[in-house]
Amino acid sequence: MRGLVAAASEPLRAHLTRVSAAVLVSRCAGLTYDPARLHEPEHATAAALVGLARRVTALTEEITALDQQVAPIVRKTAPRTSALFGVGPDVAAQLLTTAGDNPDRLHSEAALAHLCGAAPIPASSGRVRRHRLHRGGDRGANHALHTIALCRLRYDQRTRAYQQRRITEGLSKQEILRCLKRYIVRDVYTALRADFAALTS
Repeated sequence: MRGLVAAASEPLRAHLTRVSAAVLVSRCAGLTYDPARLHEPEHATAAALVGLARRVTALTEEITALDQQVAPIVRKTAPRTSALFGVGPDVAAQLLTTAGDNPDRLHSEAALAHLCGAAPIPASSGRVRRHRLHRGGDRGANHALHTIALCRLRYDQRTRAYQQRRITEGLSKQEILRCLKRYIVRDVYTALRADFAALTS
């Protein structure tokens, strides 16, 4: 939609630029055009934007409905995991999916870290000692950990204090995220094991 707006005529562009995504969708849905004049760029662009806005609205409503169905199921299945700071229904569902229905393979924190692609891999060179993230593992689970880390960096004071401390130690933001993901795995592992134990008891 923003690509179409960037190439639109000046009046249309002025009406639709520098607005949030929600406002953009709302304004595009309210555009008018003449079907008999679709050979003109302004009307063709407006028609395309109206169609895209309607599709975005429909998909958003579908996502909202699915979230309302999934959220109580996830909370009932994994209450401890769902209660972790930064873990919403989507993230909890992804972590449950990654763990699978055989929690015995998660015999340790390290095993879960490898499964999620969050295990630190030595990447030292000369006198520089550092680690990098393991690039394998379940990328969906890794994205879930990334989401939790970003949420905590934004809203959790302890995590923000940790970030500042590690910055003063010379770590880059990517290295700090790697460390945070590994620490988050510890919380997730404990919560998942407790949830699976409650399900099997």
